[in-house]
Amino acid sequence: MGFRMILDAQDDIEVVADVADGVSAVSKARELRPDVCLLDIRMPGLDGLEVTRQLAGPDVADPLKVVVVTTFDLDEYVHTALRNGAHGFLLKDAGPALLIEAVRAADRGDALVSPQITIRLLKHFDGGTPKSPATPPSEPLTARELDVVKAAARGLTNTEIGAELFLSLSTVKTHLASVQGKIGARNRVETAAWAWRNGVVS
Repeated sequence: MGFRMILDAQDDIEVVADVADGVSAVSKARELRPDVCLLDIRMPGLDGLEVTRQLAGPDVADPLKVVVVTTFDLDEYVHTALRNGAHGFLLKDAGPALLIEAVRAADRGDALVSPQITIRLLKHFDGGTPKSPATPPSEPLTARELDVVKAAARGLTNTEIGAELFLSLSTVKTHLASVQGKIGARNRVETAAWAWRNGVVS
């Protein structure tokens, strides 16, 4: 009910259904074909990971876009959800703004993962193994863009980056968009991965 209130309050988002279990989630999603499906991990009948696989998995001919929202912060769940086709993975304490951003990102085809999960996953790029050859940007990043990238790679949200660097939210977004264009990244997860891979952060 809380998620429905948050999402329905947005001008560009309409909640078309909510269901109580995994079996209903699969049937209702296939019937209504929503732009984005929000799934919990723990659901009666089928869990969210299996529902994700049935709606968005690699064998699905016409996959739907799925964002998994859960209280359970386990690496195994994250990897399985993303492997099963999820476009996002959020913790329930991520806050309304990140929930809305994740739904919009999934609709665009981007992936958004909770910052605290992102930072842990991306550290695997820096796990003591030799770095892969640097992928140079198409043009050099400015000092401010580097500051923003480093903060994003540490798992900070746009709001937190703005507070830390004394920048407005729109300026943070502008810097991130510019960086993505220069390094050929599609979203902030790929931007952060590039930063870890290339030693911008360690």
